[in-house]
Amino acid sequence: MTSSRRALLSGFLAMPLVPLAGATAFGQEAPLLPLTRACADGDEPTPAREAGPFFKPNSPLKQDLYLEAPRGERITVAGYVLDDRCRPIPRSLVEIWQADENGEYDRQGFRLRGHQFADEQGRWWFNSVVPALYPGRTRHFHFRVQRPGGDVLTTQLFFPGEPGNVRDRIFDETLLMTISPAGDGQFARFDFVV
Repeated sequence: MTSSRRALLSGFLAMPLVPLAGATAFGQEAPLLPLTRACADGDEPTPAREAGPFFKPNSPLKQDLYLEAPRGERITVAGYVLDDRCRPIPRSLVEIWQADENGEYDRQGFRLRGHQFADEQGRWWFNSVVPALYPGRTRHFHFRVQRPGGDVLTTQLFFPGEPGNVRDRIFDETLLMTISPAGDGQFARFDFVV
């Protein structure tokens, strides 16, 4: 039996922040780690990517975007906002915008656009739909992330196994989400390090 997105999200929210487990238990400061999407592997910073032509400022505060595209395949996208020592950054701004189930962006309003603030453990999540492909691009989400008082990271997250990934000039494999199938859609995970 496949778990639901809600069950996978509940498991994510109940999970302790593993990279800190050993260091904080003994009162030691976490070691400085290179900036990576998972704050654990590789030595490259979380890559920035262009916002694209469809960014609109002042998105509404909301997490449930799927209601605006009821025919789309549901997906929950979740993760942490962390610093370069893998410590959570509470109250970080996380903003998303995306194409709909037909590959179109809302240019008039704020359909499939929203923002939120990470919780006290640095966790964030959006309930949305899988964006459709559109000419010239592989499947992706757009994100802006900003720690309180910090610079804005503008980037894009990609789906693994997409044939268009190799042809998309903006694609970067370090921006691949980890995807798990769920009984009612998909659950995607990505940790931003800012």
